Amino acid sequence: MKTNQFVKLTFSSRATRYLNRAVKIWPLRVATLILGVSLLYVGCSSTFVPSDAKTTCTVTTGGAPPFASWFESGTVTLNGVVNPANSVNFPNVPNCSFYQWSEHMFLWLTSPAPVRYGGGGGRIFDSPAFYDVSPPDANGDRTLIPHVQGLIRNFSLRAAQVGPTNLQLIFDKKGRMLEVEPPRFAPSGKQLILNESGDSIEIERVRIGDDRKPIFFDKTGKVIPNPRPIIRPELSKTLTVQKFMIDKIPIFLDSFGNVVEVEQGQAGGNAVLMAQNGSLVYYVTMVNDVYAYFLTGVKKGQITPGTQFPTTSGELTQIKNFAIANGKPSPDPFPDPEALAIEVKSSWVEAAALPNLSSYITMQATIPTYNQTNLKWTPTGQKTVQLALVGIHVVGSTMGHPEMIWATLEHQSNMPNAEYSYINTSNVTITVPQNTAGNWLFCANNSAGPFNEEHMSFNSPNIDANTGLGFTISPSNTIRWKSWGRAHPSATSNTEIISINNSVRGMLASGDVRGNYIMTGATWTIGGAAPTVGNEVGTNKLSNGTMETYQQGTNNMATGTNCFSCHVTNTTAVSHMFGPLKPLF
Repeated sequence: MKTNQFVKLTFSSRATRYLNRAVKIWPLRVATLILGVSLLYVGCSSTFVPSDAKTTCTVTTGGAPPFASWFESGTVTLNGVVNPANSVNFPNVPNCSFYQWSEHMFLWLTSPAPVRYGGGGGRIFDSPAFYDVSPPDANGDRTLIPHVQGLIRNFSLRAAQVGPTNLQLIFDKKGRMLEVEPPRFAPSGKQLILNESGDSIEIERVRIGDDRKPIFFDKTGKVIPNPRPIIRPELSKTLTVQKFMIDKIPIFLDSFGNVVEVEQGQAGGNAVLMAQNGSLVYYVTMVNDVYAYFLTGVKKGQITPGTQFPTTSGELTQIKNFAIANGKPSPDPFPDPEALAIEVKSSWVEAAALPNLSSYITMQATIPTYNQTNLKWTPTGQKTVQLALVGIHVVGSTMGHPEMIWATLEHQSNMPNAEYSYINTSNVTITVPQNTAGNWLFCANNSAGPFNEEHMSFNSPNIDANTGLGFTISPSNTIRWKSWGRAHPSATSNTEIISINNSVRGMLASGDVRGNYIMTGATWTIGGAAPTVGNEVGTNKLSNGTMETYQQGTNNMATGTNCFSCHVTNTTAVSHMFGPLKPLF
């Protein structure tokens, strides 16, 4: 099925009504054609990208070279190889050069890998120039796993989105972001809580009192007076909670023992996402060769000072010299060193049930299998399947920005947008209404919500339905609340993102698979400083619907997180992987 990503409409009050009617009627026609078997066509709808947006950010503005020069051949070619943006000579012209860098790097990462990338084949982010980052082991350590040509890689289930201190996240009903301190257990396996004297007491049972607050009992049957969770003193007393399960319902207590009411459908931050076609979503995190050798040199004390990610040619030279001294070829240890340090996080679904598979970037990978006969899925082994890319974070250091640029893209068929505004070529502000009609990959046709609810959680090694919240292991309805990375209305910012999408995708060769992915924003800080509330710029409410599904807040206003809500520094700690990662050798 072919979809048209860029629809030309002239908006007036009548045109807005037409847009609503057209978006609703089209899926109904399709449903008639396929005799109502809509599941087979999950993922056919496309995010509406207004083609009449004012051209405030294009490839030709902000100091970028011509689009054809992005390609290795010097001409725009169908699914052709794109060289990376030169991060060492980054123009640093707000805001457009940052958005150009983001688009440029996505096209590079997803290009077919040429011979210089370990022999060629596959895509550049799957080549030997990149390394997978393992999940944390029992000690919290992580390992760099080399990409070996021809070797099928292992992908894992969603890892919990973590906050500034690497704890899971939830949101209370006031929209505050809270971190969840892991529970403490006695040798008996029972959860511990503090009594009024500060002693750790085993919880034998819990019930809800008349005041709707939990009452905890010890193993002798006595009420535990003034119970408080066990939260480390270095954590925020007001922004950290601990989870307790009462009749399969999660209850969160703050450090003072108060019940914290969280957003409906949140179970504690370790959610598993499932597409409407029944596929679980799988994830992999990667870094490039420059990142890997920089990290190794810093941790071996041979690259100094190493407190921030590289941003200059001098720092890059130090990394190259370290790599050559440790066996990489001279004088070119890396195929594209000017990319500097790159981190990639991506999300994938099984490709088998996608009718428009040719519109996706795909690869073979090994994923876990489960016994799916009840409300607790237990692992049974693994299988090798074809996966389709649905979301990607592109993160990298550039001249002047050690905090890194944080950009994200999604497949156009993922999910509907909430209401947003933009400015058209006549300088008229247009509001595009929320509309969930269509066969989306992560949202049911015409869903009225509620949206972005956690139906199930990963409790290693199992997947558990959040039965206390009334859910089975099942698809939920996902919406992109901040359609273009900013709180509503933000018409000027939205216009920039829409404009660069139109510019890049309008110049790609017809049929280029990369044209089916939409950039929803990028963020950075003013002058590369450590993030603060006032200096996070670009699309400063940025999230990816497949990776920060449950951290978007509950509306299109200024709730939810931004990348810098969790990555709160401009040192190497801005990458949550840097500290736990072991060096290459």
